[in-house]
Amino acid sequence: MRSWLAVLFAFFLVVPAASAARIRGTVRVPTAPQAEPAFHPYAGHASSMAGHMMAERGAPGDAVLWIESLPAAVDSALAVPAAHPRLAQKDQSFVPRVVVVPVGGVVDFPNMDPIYHNVFSVSPARRFDLGKYPRGESRSVRFPRSGLVNVYCDIHSDMAGFILVTPTRAFARPSADGAWQLPELPPGRYDVHWWHPDFPAGHREVDLGAGDAVVDVGF
Repeated sequence: MRSWLAVLFAFFLVVPAASAARIRGTVRVPTAPQAEPAFHPYAGHASSMAGHMMAERGAPGDAVLWIESLPAAVDSALAVPAAHPRLAQKDQSFVPRVVVVPVGGVVDFPNMDPIYHNVFSVSPARRFDLGKYPRGESRSVRFPRSGLVNVYCDIHSDMAGFILVTPTRAFARPSADGAWQLPELPPGRYDVHWWHPDFPAGHREVDLGAGDAVVDVGF
């Protein structure tokens, strides 16, 4: 009797996992990204580092895709990275250009340059000012609300980065060739959102059944 109950218990554990599927697809970006807007929200300035380069624009990997809403039990079961994502100050740029973190997540801001930086944001989703600090030091910020956080350096007005705080843990970043996939989810109807710093955002309702659903996104 006990062995039969054990088999029955194992069956119910396996069936939900087997019914899970993924939403996946490919991101396509225009061959020529839009022109960089002339936007300087503050008066900070300093001498540029020798040979510092502006961040590449229009890269497929800068896109973020996520599920807007999930049942709490499903969302909490999804894995989160053990280490904090980092938005580093390197070569007088923010590296990587885009960081994504779910609500409640923490981002580290290490300074890897031989000069001072002063990282700040005035975005409604999270306002902060980390003050001026040198190479080798790092500051951290927690993000309690979802939304886009634009990040700047008060000393170097040509530096700009982006932190997208997603409302759920179900998010994805495309690879260099544009391929992406969200974590496994139970069957249901999901609102898939996508965003890129250089192109208009969008979303689509997707019905996920027993097999994977393919959603190709063109910016």
